[in-house]
Amino acid sequence: MSRIGKRPISIPNKVTITLDGQKVAVKGPKGELSRVIPAEIVMGLEGETLLVTRRDESRVARQLHGLCRTLVANMVEGVSQGFQRRLEIIGTGYRAQVQGRNLILNVGYSKPVEMPPPEGITMAVEGNTNVIVSGIDKELVGNTAARIRAVRPPEVYKGKGIRYSGEVVRRKAGKTGKTGKK
Repeated sequence: MSRIGKRPISIPNKVTITLDGQKVAVKGPKGELSRVIPAEIVMGLEGETLLVTRRDESRVARQLHGLCRTLVANMVEGVSQGFQRRLEIIGTGYRAQVQGRNLILNVGYSKPVEMPPPEGITMAVEGNTNVIVSGIDKELVGNTAARIRAVRPPEVYKGKGIRYSGEVVRRKAGKTGKTGKK
C-alpha cells in the first residue's frame, strides 16, 4: 500500500469538495479548482476527511495512488491557504517591477523582459530585487516561477542571476593568471 496514498486528507471548515464521477471540484475562500482523476483511483468522503483508494492492485493503480492523493491535497491547501514562491534577483543593476499585471525584468539584456502572468497568478515585487509569485494552483505557481528563473539563471562564477529564495548556487573558481617567468 502506498504510504502517501493511504493517508486521509483532512478538509478545513470553509472548504467544500464535490465528487462527480471521476471529477473532483474543491471550493474554498481563495477560489475554486477542479481535476479529473484517473479511473483506477476511487475517492470517498467520510465526514471531514477524504479517502483516496485504488480500484484494484494493478501496476498503474499503484503508481497513480500516491500521486492522485497529493494532487487533491494540494488543491485543498491551495483553495484554503494558497501557495507562493519567492525569487531573488542578484546582480549589479538587475531589478524587477510590476506594471499593471505584467512583470518587467531588467537583468542585463539590451531590452527589459516583460512577462505576463497566467490566469490565476499574481506577481509582486519587494524592494526591486525580490519577486513573489502567488496563486491557488501549486503546479501553476511553480511553473511560473521556473519561467521567471529561466530568463537569467544564476551563473556559477559570480552568482549573478535569478534564483529561488534559499537556493544555494555552487560557485566555481575563476581562471588563475600565469605565475613565474619563462
